[in-house]
Amino acid sequence: MTSVEIRRLLQPPNSDEANARTLEYLNTTYKSLDDLEQESDLEALVEQSRQRLEDLDTKLAHSQSSLDAVIAQTREKAAEQLHTAQELSLLRHSLADELTFLSRELVSEGTDEGSTLLEDLEALHRSLKELESVKGYVQVIQHALTLSEAAVEQVRGSDAVKVSEYENLQAFVSSVETACSKVEDVASQPDLHILAFLENVVEQTWRNIKGVLATALIEAAERLKWPTKVDYSAATPEDRKVFETAFYNNLKLQSMGEKIRGSTDRAKEGVYPIQALAQAIALRFKYHFEGTRQTNRLDKPEWYFTHIVNEAHEHRPFMESIIQSLLASTEFRTINAWREFTLSLLPVLERKIRRTMPALLAHPPILAHTIYQALAFDTALRDEGFGLSGTTAASTESFTNADGDKQSGWQGISEVILGQKQWFEAWVEGERKFAMDQYFEIISTPDAWLIADDDGEDNGDARPTDRDLRPTNSARRAQALVEQVTDRYSPLPHYSHRTRFLTVVQLPLLESYHSRVSSSLDAFETLSSSLLRAVPGALGSGDGRDGRKLTAGVEGIQRLCKAFVSAKYLAGAMETWGEDLFFLELWAEINRRANLRTKAETIPSLPNPKVVEDEPPEGTIFEELVRHYQTLAGRAEELIVSSVAGEVESGLKGHLQGGSTHPTPTVSSDSPDDIALTESLLGPLALLSSHLAFLRGTLPRATVTSLYRRIAARLAAHLLQRQVLYRGRSRATLQETKTVLAEAELWVETCRVAMKEERGRVEAPWRSFLQSARLLAAEGDAWDTVMNATFGMASDGEWEDVMLESVGLCEFPREEVQGILRRREDCDR
Repeated sequence: MTSVEIRRLLQPPNSDEANARTLEYLNTTYKSLDDLEQESDLEALVEQSRQRLEDLDTKLAHSQSSLDAVIAQTREKAAEQLHTAQELSLLRHSLADELTFLSRELVSEGTDEGSTLLEDLEALHRSLKELESVKGYVQVIQHALTLSEAAVEQVRGSDAVKVSEYENLQAFVSSVETACSKVEDVASQPDLHILAFLENVVEQTWRNIKGVLATALIEAAERLKWPTKVDYSAATPEDRKVFETAFYNNLKLQSMGEKIRGSTDRAKEGVYPIQALAQAIALRFKYHFEGTRQTNRLDKPEWYFTHIVNEAHEHRPFMESIIQSLLASTEFRTINAWREFTLSLLPVLERKIRRTMPALLAHPPILAHTIYQALAFDTALRDEGFGLSGTTAASTESFTNADGDKQSGWQGISEVILGQKQWFEAWVEGERKFAMDQYFEIISTPDAWLIADDDGEDNGDARPTDRDLRPTNSARRAQALVEQVTDRYSPLPHYSHRTRFLTVVQLPLLESYHSRVSSSLDAFETLSSSLLRAVPGALGSGDGRDGRKLTAGVEGIQRLCKAFVSAKYLAGAMETWGEDLFFLELWAEINRRANLRTKAETIPSLPNPKVVEDEPPEGTIFEELVRHYQTLAGRAEELIVSSVAGEVESGLKGHLQGGSTHPTPTVSSDSPDDIALTESLLGPLALLSSHLAFLRGTLPRATVTSLYRRIAARLAAHLLQRQVLYRGRSRATLQETKTVLAEAELWVETCRVAMKEERGRVEAPWRSFLQSARLLAAEGDAWDTVMNATFGMASDGEWEDVMLESVGLCEFPREEVQGILRRREDCDR
């Protein structure tokens, strides 16, 4: 019951409402007076209502008393509940304070007051779990190490080879791996490090077992004087038996290891007893060449290379006789004992080279020396018969070399260096700098451009046409330098390395020398140019007289001869080199291999390579450079011809213009009493004679002959034009023509004396000038006969007979002879 209903019930009765309800009841029940009179129960109804009222009043009084009692009781309980509520409120606040305090004690709020109790408990709990895991790890490791020690002690304490404890160790490690793999599958965790550690324990245990037996073998071998040369026949039977037993024990261990450890790589393992014997030599090597002794010198790589070669050679009889016979009765009978032993010595060299290379890179000369010694070491071992066939490394005999080809055989200890691109490039760069320094030293010496004296020089490799060619000192030294570079890289095993050396070191030397000679010819042309003579100081050359002095006379020709012999000599040398087997093979490989062919196409000094399959390539590797040098030599020849002829023609200007008035009597072969030659002719004759004498004493005979013919032909053409064909309007008298003939004969005689040759050979270039002079100097019946035959009705055959009888062989056609004859004043045709 709600409080609203309680208040409503407590309200006193409403008399008005009761009266209204009574009136409404009466009106509804008794609608008229008759109805009221007819009804007899009205009084009963009133009485009934009075009794009901009394009952209600009684109940009301009783209810009022009960209500007062309930209200009083309720008030008491409410007071009690209020008091209890107040006490509970105080208790709640007290509990809240205690809870806050406890929370602060258990949960960290990021303060610096230290860890809380809960954090300490959590940390201790984690540590406990970790310690339990570590305990499990340690127990596993302890058990593995215990088994490892037991396996080693089993071999050490028994005369026979037993590896049961090692097999137990393997089984234990396998079980751990199985258990860990299950954990990894569930937890998806990465690989556990304990597995790698256990695998290392297994491997180390096997190495220790090997070490036990190897130590026993070494001790037995030391009783045979190992590692010095062993005289097996001089050893006692007991020592030999101990050695053989130890040797067989090692072989047995290797056989058992291949079975229980699965397939192993013999190329890495080697043959156990031979590896053990090599350990003693490796220790001696380490003592001498990896410590602080004076034998450990960076600049003496030949010492440790020679040491290994000597050891392999010294122990070869022992290996081939005793060790080979011991292997013959085992499953290792296919192993060549000496080759396997030599192979086991190579790792110490590889380790030595790899350790010293960083220091060698800073010293190019020592680096180069080390590489040469490594190549010599490889050659020495191959000459001894060493190879991978018959060794445990025979399975790895096939490999891809630096050229990209499949190759079989031993790569050589030099591949440790050459196989590293950085080290190889450092060596090539050092060789390039060294070669260029030597080249600059060669061309800078005071006698670099002096023509060499051939006395005592061996010129047996020169071509037959160049054997009498005397080069300059620089050309000869440049040839020696290039050949020295060839000797440096010719032992390289790979064609890619050879090509790199050729293009980076060798070709730049030849190109630089070509540029040097070419620049000297450029300078000569500049100094001797007409512009320079006309404008002193032109082109920055200083005084024009100085330039003329440098290019004129024998001194100027000497400069050209030096350039010519230098270019010609190296061109001949390159032709010889190109036909050498080494360069023929290299050129063939460059044409065959696509990668080398691509590199060669970018080098202007190399010929254009072509793809060849089975046929050898055309030309040689120096073909392009030979062409450049021959062009340079031809240019020098042309300058010699133009310079000599030009100087003589310049000297003839005064003579041809008739400037001299003081004739000098000169005996002619035809008219010794009537002909007088002018002094102006003596200078050009002397100049030509001096030039020809110098050329004859400096250049090869064939070259001098060629130059002489070109010079003489040019001078003869010049004199023919000026003295015969184009004399202007005046025509020559008989006396003048006789003078021309005498001068022509004098030219030929001067050349004959200077060249020291037969007249017939000397006269050939002058023949046109001589024939024209003889035609003009004819007189009497000879003149009439020539005139009648030339201008008359004689046939060409008859005319040729007349010319042959009069002047010898005539090279002019009939029309030109007519023009020549008309140059004489008494010719009226």
